[in-house]
Amino acid sequence: MKKKKSFSILLTVALVIMSLIPSSVFPESVSASKVSTPQKEENTNKPTTKGGAKDDIPQLAPAQPGNLEQCVNLLETFDFHNTTITSAELVAEGTLSNAGKPVGEHCLIKGKMNERESPVDGQTYAIGFEMRLPVEWSGRFLYQANGGADGNVVTAIGSLGGGPLENGLQKGFAVISSDAGHTSAQNVGFGFDPQARLDFGYQAVGTLTPMAKSLIEAAYGREPDRSYIAGGSNGGRHTMVAASRYADQYDGFLAIAPGFNLPQSAVAQLWGVQQWAKVATDINNLETALPLAERQVIAEAILDRCDGLDRLNDGIVQDTERCQKVFSVERDVPTCDLDRDGTCLTVEQKQVVKDVFAGARTSSGEQIYTSFPFDPGLVHNGWGLWKFRISVALDPGTVSHIFLSPPEGFNGKTAAEYALSFDVDNKWQLIYESNDLYTESAMDFMTPPDPTNLDTLRNSGAKMIVAHGSSDGIFSSDDTRRWYKELDANYRNKADEFVRYFEVPGMGHVSGGPATDQFDGLGALIDWVEYGKAPERIIATARGEGNPGGVNPEVPSTWAPDRSRPLCAYPLVARYKKGDPEAASSFVCKPSSGGPGLSR
Repeated sequence: MKKKKSFSILLTVALVIMSLIPSSVFPESVSASKVSTPQKEENTNKPTTKGGAKDDIPQLAPAQPGNLEQCVNLLETFDFHNTTITSAELVAEGTLSNAGKPVGEHCLIKGKMNERESPVDGQTYAIGFEMRLPVEWSGRFLYQANGGADGNVVTAIGSLGGGPLENGLQKGFAVISSDAGHTSAQNVGFGFDPQARLDFGYQAVGTLTPMAKSLIEAAYGREPDRSYIAGGSNGGRHTMVAASRYADQYDGFLAIAPGFNLPQSAVAQLWGVQQWAKVATDINNLETALPLAERQVIAEAILDRCDGLDRLNDGIVQDTERCQKVFSVERDVPTCDLDRDGTCLTVEQKQVVKDVFAGARTSSGEQIYTSFPFDPGLVHNGWGLWKFRISVALDPGTVSHIFLSPPEGFNGKTAAEYALSFDVDNKWQLIYESNDLYTESAMDFMTPPDPTNLDTLRNSGAKMIVAHGSSDGIFSSDDTRRWYKELDANYRNKADEFVRYFEVPGMGHVSGGPATDQFDGLGALIDWVEYGKAPERIIATARGEGNPGGVNPEVPSTWAPDRSRPLCAYPLVARYKKGDPEAASSFVCKPSSGGPGLSR
């Protein structure tokens, strides 16, 4: 099972843009699991199961609001193990804004934990963080798990997904953000330090969580009533790892596009580089292997075959799983008779496309990483960014420095040269290796230790929502769906009592693509955790012209700018019934089935 984990690391052209994952301490780190927390209060009005019997999962009571009691004084008065507060100040209302609305007055605390000098590389490491504490508090705490390779303390506002209309700070959460134990200047070389690896993987979250709750208590006079952790990409990975390692510390978990098998995914990226290179007309520009015009040919073939599965031809394939059964690259995509002209694919291109979507394998056929679903969203720019550019610019560094044990660096090569020459057959297993210095393998410190056993989460009354785009170019929704199916089987088809999975058709990595990618997952999670309202569907909206959360330029011009669709809890899919084709109210969530628009 362990070997079948997948997903590659998002060291984005701006490692800075996605950053978050807690970092842990060196010898004297404080483990979240060892910190006593207030007992979770139960609501006496327990919901019933679908069968009508009383549910044995406790229903948690709603958080109660409070007010900030102190801020600036915390610079001198707050005391916690191995923690230094470096600044504390009040931030006026309107200093920050989101979706055209001001963020309220809040306290900004900055600090660091477990500062140390590495005995391996001699560098100074610490877990940097900031917390933003609203004056008008909801009684809730949010751990903002960041993306990329971390290394930056991203502004702690709790902004998740595609252009949220209300972020966590605006919802009244006390929010923490972290660099996960290393700076941007230390990316990706921190991988040579064993403790920095562990901080990046999971220990930063375990270290920061009890400190953050203690700081909240100092600021408000009490600890949070409800605690949540949320993030996308690597932040989604952090969230899923926390659901397995620190479930006793949190009540709600929101993971978007989670790279919970990141080391596998990173190796798969290097394998992918070598596949695309076979058909690239310019080895220095891998996108020449499958440029936008040719991806549009594939997308149109997918739509011709699968758009009608939901009973409406609207440019969205809602029934992703069924589409994989009825779509064939070999049959449905035109084959070039002569030269490539943007209207067809060569036989060689078709083979590479089929291989890449089937998932990375060794030359003997051993699966390294999961498959990807065919979805028309592969036309979006982000898909090409991950497949053709980040794969030769950033993924080589994460594999060579962070995920192989022992790390080897580039050995005098450029990142692209390293990717093109990476010995997949003989080195991919190194993500499972450890030794006396690097005591945990990448697959140990980066992934949930037992992803289908969430007993602690379930039995405490906590809830989890996972969402993933069908056209994610780096972490495949196939892997997330596989995990959910295995989880559901482990809980006798009742995993939906505490975990729900939502696929977002057309959406790329975390957001973007020809999709309705704006949805309030955090609000849905609060309703479920605190009020027992399990989300059967979450309404998602396209971010067309005039959207206050930020326009998505890849929304097709043929769509209404505010097109909405229901995201259905898996395994249900959205199906058109009648009414306005641009409105979510015209759709119902039903089991997968064919439709009159299906080509035969």
